[in-house]
Amino acid sequence: MSEPTQKPSDIDTERKRTGEGIETTSGETDERVREEWREFEFDGATKLSVENLNVHYGEDHALKDVSMDIPENSVTALIGPSGCGKSTFLRCLNRMNDRVKSARVDGSVSLDGKEIYQEGVNLVELRKRVGMVFQSPNPFPKSIEENISYGPRKHGDLETGLLARLFGRSDQEERDELVERCLRDAALWDEVNDRLDDNALGLSGGQQQRLCIARCLSVDPEVILMDEPASALDPIATAKIEDLIDDLSEEYTVVIVTHNMQQAARISDQTAVFLTGGELVEYDATDKIFENPESQRVEEYISGKFG
Repeated sequence: MSEPTQKPSDIDTERKRTGEGIETTSGETDERVREEWREFEFDGATKLSVENLNVHYGEDHALKDVSMDIPENSVTALIGPSGCGKSTFLRCLNRMNDRVKSARVDGSVSLDGKEIYQEGVNLVELRKRVGMVFQSPNPFPKSIEENISYGPRKHGDLETGLLARLFGRSDQEERDELVERCLRDAALWDEVNDRLDDNALGLSGGQQQRLCIARCLSVDPEVILMDEPASALDPIATAKIEDLIDDLSEEYTVVIVTHNMQQAARISDQTAVFLTGGELVEYDATDKIFENPESQRVEEYISGKFG
C-alpha cells in the first residue's frame, strides 16, 4: 500500500514546526526562529546586557524582543540587510534614540549590570562611557589638536587658556600628552604630529575617520559603537580602520554595524544577524555564523541569495 501523499499546506506546517524554511515571494525564507539560535555563551564578563528590547518609530515596529549579551573587550558585529534594525539597536546602547521624537523604546539595556533606561541616568556621562563613531567622518571645523582636547575641556577634565595659565591651573602638558596618546591609539600620530594646528577638515577621509575615533577615545570610553565606520572609505583606509578596531578590542568593547560581511568575518569575535522585521535571528561566534549557521535564512543571506 502506498504512503499517503502530503499536501503542500501540510509540508509548510511541518517546516515551520521544525524551523525548516519555505521561500517567500521576496526571496527570503520564512522560518520559525529558535531561542537556542540566539543564546550565545561565552567566557569572561558581560559588558552590555539587552533584554526584550522593542523600538517603535510611530506605528513602525523597528526592533522586536531583542535579547543578547555583549562580552567585554571584544568586537561584536551586527549584520543584516538594510532596514532590519541594526543601527536602531546600536543607538539604543547609549540612548541616542532619545533624540528621535517618534521613537519609543521598551525593554532593558544594562551597562555593567546597571540599567541605562531608568530615570535619573546622566546621559552626558553615559555617552562618555559609551561613545559613538558615525558612518561619515564628522570632525569639528577646528584644528586637529582641538578636536581631541575639546571633549575633555567641555567635561571639565582639562583647564587650558589664558585665565587658567594666569591662575596656575593650566593643564597644557596634560593636554599635549592626551592628544598624542589618543592619536597614537588611533594610528594617526605619525601622519599628523607635525601639523596639529591644521584644520581637521583638510585631512583625507580615512584620516578624518581615525581622528573621530581618537576624539571618541579622548573622554576615556569603555564601549565604542561604530555605525559602518568604513563604508565611505577606500580599501587602504578601510584596512587601517579594521587594524585599528582589532587593536582597540584589547582595551575597549567594540560593537560595529557593517554591511560588509567579509569585514565582519575578518574583525569580529561574535556576530549577531538581524533580518527583516527587526528580528534578531542568530547570534554566535563569528566562525560559527559564517561557516555553519543554524538558520536557513542566515545561510541564504550570507550566501547572497537575498539582502
